[in-house]
Amino acid sequence: MINRYSRQIMSDIWTDQSKYSIWLDIELFAHEAMEARGSVEKGLTEKIRKKLKNLTFDVDRILEIEKKTHHDVIAFLTYISECIGEKDARYLHQGMTSSDLLDTSLCIQLKRSTKIILDDLSELLDQLYTKAHEYKYLPTIGRSHGIHAEPTTIGLKFAQSYAEFNRAKHRMNQAEKEISICSLSGAVGTYANIDPEIEIYVAKKLSLQTETIATQVIPRDRFAFYFSILGLIAGSIERISTEIRHLQRTEVDEMSEQFQKGQKGSSSMPHKRNPVLTENLTGIARLIRGMVVPAQENIALWHERDISHSSVERVNAPDAVILTDFAISRLSNVIKNIGVNEERISENLDRLNGLIYSQRILLSLTQKGISREKSYEIVQKNASKSWDTRSDFKKIIMDDEDIKEIMKVEEINELFSLEYHLKHVDFIYKKVFKKQK
Repeated sequence: MINRYSRQIMSDIWTDQSKYSIWLDIELFAHEAMEARGSVEKGLTEKIRKKLKNLTFDVDRILEIEKKTHHDVIAFLTYISECIGEKDARYLHQGMTSSDLLDTSLCIQLKRSTKIILDDLSELLDQLYTKAHEYKYLPTIGRSHGIHAEPTTIGLKFAQSYAEFNRAKHRMNQAEKEISICSLSGAVGTYANIDPEIEIYVAKKLSLQTETIATQVIPRDRFAFYFSILGLIAGSIERISTEIRHLQRTEVDEMSEQFQKGQKGSSSMPHKRNPVLTENLTGIARLIRGMVVPAQENIALWHERDISHSSVERVNAPDAVILTDFAISRLSNVIKNIGVNEERISENLDRLNGLIYSQRILLSLTQKGISREKSYEIVQKNASKSWDTRSDFKKIIMDDEDIKEIMKVEEINELFSLEYHLKHVDFIYKKVFKKQK
């Protein structure tokens, strides 16, 4: 992934140095296990470790070997053999196949990446929690189909996202378990040339679980599940980003991204303050979701294995987690510094001259014994008059002869109550934050 959308803490996991270090750990743990079982001469593992202490991998040399071998794992093993001598290297990779190394390494990289993503989600949840409670009772207009509907609160918007990303965190924990797998079962997964105890030993050393049954490769449904969860997180990122973008529109002007000193919104129009961060997040979310389908298509491989999955994973594994980390971190920053225009929120709440209380009139009429159909007809007639003439809906209702016959002025006044719509905010918050701070 390009540096523009990468954070160093995540991209470091996917460097060649990091990958080769993991490969060496796997090989040496397997070597150590074989030594403990008597199939490798005593003390050889420690001898190799001393020779490789503080090793910085010569990536250029490994790639040079690969140009000749056309095989990355063989190139790596050849390089290690050069470093420690052919005699001492003769037991490395014994009974293993390339997929044992590649798949187990990929799981470790994803597991390490997941730890960062989980920390990112915790930070985002903290920011959403803070905003949800800061604006818990700040009334705003709710919208359906982009049209004013009924009152809600700004706090409830943040609380909804909190609940959504809390679910994402739970799913990410499950995804981590799904890919925390070690598989050292050799060619076609039968353990013919490597004792199953070696796999158990290495898995324990690496804090992984052993694969239930491999077909030489770890089954790709595990990785498909993992990237599907990243796709869901991306969808949640886009949902709240789209909401913020809408609320920053000039005509709405209820929320806005922080506009920093020295920042420019347009190369031609000096007045512009654009929602560039959330627009960026919308695009990144599309990229992440675009990596889900290839991961799902990797599930079907020929017989015990082929490498059609390999090219996909070399790209989408690092890119998907790097982008997810970057996007969550950026979203946390947006939420932390979000601007809330309370004056404009109040103006927009009253923009339809009281029409947002139409449902209460409808329900009240039905409770007075009028059929729902007739009640709807009466309210819609008056609502249309208010909408078309931009006049006060309450006054129109007060002047309606059909309504005056069955409802007192005091009753009508009570129906235009903002507090009525917010009476269960505490109930919702208890559901959302019941196990939280």
